[in-house]
Amino acid sequence: MTSASREHRLNAAFVMVADSLTDDYDVVDLLHTLVSECTEIVNVQAGGLLLLDADGELQVVASTTESAELVEVLQLAAGAGPCLDCFATGEQVSVPDVAAAARWPAFQEEALRRGFRSVHAIPLRLRGDTIGTMNLFGTSVGALSARDASAAQALADVATISILQQRISAHAQLIAEQLQRALDSRVLIEQAKGAVAQVNGTSMDESFTLLRRYARDRNLSLHALAEAITNRSLPISALTTSHEDERMSSRRPAARKQE
Repeated sequence: MTSASREHRLNAAFVMVADSLTDDYDVVDLLHTLVSECTEIVNVQAGGLLLLDADGELQVVASTTESAELVEVLQLAAGAGPCLDCFATGEQVSVPDVAAAARWPAFQEEALRRGFRSVHAIPLRLRGDTIGTMNLFGTSVGALSARDASAAQALADVATISILQQRISAHAQLIAEQLQRALDSRVLIEQAKGAVAQVNGTSMDESFTLLRRYARDRNLSLHALAEAITNRSLPISALTTSHEDERMSSRRPAARKQE
């Protein structure tokens, strides 16, 4: 990605966040979008986000692929990995070659098994507080460039602000409730992904892409769509029908103007 393209994508992400910060904004949607944008801007293949819950425990809140989520969960279960080191220190942790990351054997084995060859963990911090990490996974070895690392940190900072933006005017309990809501929403989204995958015979990643496309095209939150899928007020077939209609529309030749 060129420098100009990077700046354009970053500016667009900042505007999107500014437009989203209303009283009832959906923090899960926002975090998913920021992680997805970051993976594209710095040209890595997957991303995830760990966040402290109301009990002070790190949880996976967002991920762009099933493989990234499994690596995140493995780190939490093992209690060791670059993302946890990033959280503990509040500093970026870069692993340009996972094959050489022998200090985290469980993480190393799982990451390599999932096809990841590099990982870059970015802290979500505000002043002295670190509330989570945004983690970027690459399928090739190599460190982020200085510009990409700065861009990733800028997006992580925006994610932090989006979560803590009410801290000044509200009690800390509000933050805990908001983070808990993010975790609850993620469970609902996972259930919807599983239902779509089972009915359509697709992978979890493909099912998530289908859900996001449907939600984006209809200006719905992922939470609202997942709720509609799980309570069966929206049939899963509607997702596939909508996608097929779009494909057919894109293939249909434009009508010729009458002379």
